Amino acid sequence: MKKRYLIAAFTAFMSVGICAQPVIITNIQGYTPQTNPSKGKQHWLSFKTLVFEQGKVLATGDDKLLKQYPQAKVIDGHNKTLIPGLIDAHGHVVGLGYNQLNLDVRGTQSVTDMAQAVNTYAKAHPQLSWIKGRGWNQELWANKQYPTAKDLDEHVADKPVWLRRVDGHAGVANKKALALAGIGKETLDPNGGKIERYSNGEPTGVLIDNAMNLLEDKIPAPTKAEDQAALDLAMTHMLSLGLTSVHDAGIKYSTYNLYKENMGKGSLDVRIYGMINAVDPNLQQVLKAGYISDDSDMLSIRSVKLWVDGALGSRGAALIKPYSDAPTEKGLVLINPEQMALLFNRVLGSGFQLNVHAIGDKGNQVVLNQFEQSFKQVGGQSLRNRIEHAQVVALEDIPRFKQLKVIPSMQQTHATSDMNMAETRVGPQRIKGSYAWRKFLDQGSKIAGGSDFPVELANPFYGIHAAVTRQDRQNQPKGGWYSSEAMTLEEALTSFTIDAAYAAHQENMLGSLEPGKWADFILLDRNIFTIAPEQLWQTQVLQTFVAGELKYAKDKQ
Repeated sequence: MKKRYLIAAFTAFMSVGICAQPVIITNIQGYTPQTNPSKGKQHWLSFKTLVFEQGKVLATGDDKLLKQYPQAKVIDGHNKTLIPGLIDAHGHVVGLGYNQLNLDVRGTQSVTDMAQAVNTYAKAHPQLSWIKGRGWNQELWANKQYPTAKDLDEHVADKPVWLRRVDGHAGVANKKALALAGIGKETLDPNGGKIERYSNGEPTGVLIDNAMNLLEDKIPAPTKAEDQAALDLAMTHMLSLGLTSVHDAGIKYSTYNLYKENMGKGSLDVRIYGMINAVDPNLQQVLKAGYISDDSDMLSIRSVKLWVDGALGSRGAALIKPYSDAPTEKGLVLINPEQMALLFNRVLGSGFQLNVHAIGDKGNQVVLNQFEQSFKQVGGQSLRNRIEHAQVVALEDIPRFKQLKVIPSMQQTHATSDMNMAETRVGPQRIKGSYAWRKFLDQGSKIAGGSDFPVELANPFYGIHAAVTRQDRQNQPKGGWYSSEAMTLEEALTSFTIDAAYAAHQENMLGSLEPGKWADFILLDRNIFTIAPEQLWQTQVLQTFVAGELKYAKDKQ
């Protein structure tokens, strides 16, 4: 009953929009990171009362604030836990929405299971000219073998089918889709891509990294209305999980314009920090236009995303030495050195932050080398440039992140999703520099935490749980996987709040509930600072506020 009263009180009061008089939420278990100038480190403060006005925080403290703001509207928090809104520093917003619109084959237990799901979906959507989906992971199947076009054709052969792997760096097509794309025995592998083939040279149906473009270029582009529907679905979902801000890692020019249009209409409900795709034909136009922002800080575009290698699961991550489980393969570098140098210098020289996807140790090494070279040529070291993922890093390259002021943007659930195959891929020595959060933190690097949704599920508490326990949501393995690399709870939360904000040049406006910052906060169903760590992933968001406005209430859904 108390929870329903709390929600009703907030809903009735906040439905009128940003309030012109102070609002006090009291009787809460509040927590926020705050910078300690004397030590220069982040630490978390507790409070019982939060005061905000016109969307921004005025103060946090105890019940004495009630006397300091006698004119304020007072709401009883009924002892619920309140923390800043969480920030996902690496996601794909429109992709998350399309994951809900298209076929989701995440969690299928076999290739037959996946193909049957395609058949069921195709029958339920006869109007679709293409069957598109995502989420398969052969590492979860008993035989650990890639699916094939033949597997799909047994169930759907009359229309093209295209299913991306869970990591987005490989996909499988049926025969109809391969034919429409003109992919056959004579088709050459593109630079930075691979067509999986049978011994006779015929394509199996699996395309890796840049080879996917051969097919995806033939798929009809989504309409603006479809993109808007995907965006709306994604924002609703994120708010229900306590995400008030996300860094969108690699947007097309059409998405760039979609975000600007929604900003102008005031219809962005989640803050978006957009990274324009480095290979978008309109990159130069975006760089020339300069930073995009608004007074409400709902949209910021001042960065570029570049992909340098593939993913570990599809053996596309670029390694210095061959894969331990595939001694003839070293992965894929997706861009040649000359083009890489040109893009680095162009982006950094334009004053845009550069955020580079690198998963393998070679991928990370060539990116660090290019940053070092470009800093000498065009500057830009102060732009808080990032390496997205930084999953497998040579031990000698980890200190270079700190030396070059490059931020490791890491997704904690990748470790617990990959632990069933990661060491098999890289062996016992290279695993020491893999998912190495503790090594980065101990040298003073700030880690920007995220999920990489829809590769992983978007729930940030899954990432916080993985960071602290190094376990999956069945709390396996016991003691955690390479638990010496685990984060403390405060460090994990910091990576999803103030350090994620720092990685977007937004630490002065977001990431904590300090005076003058936006009143982005969430109320939880449990106190995450007192529960057992293995329960962290079970945390439910009761309410989500952005700039002091109630944007989500669990009991109202």
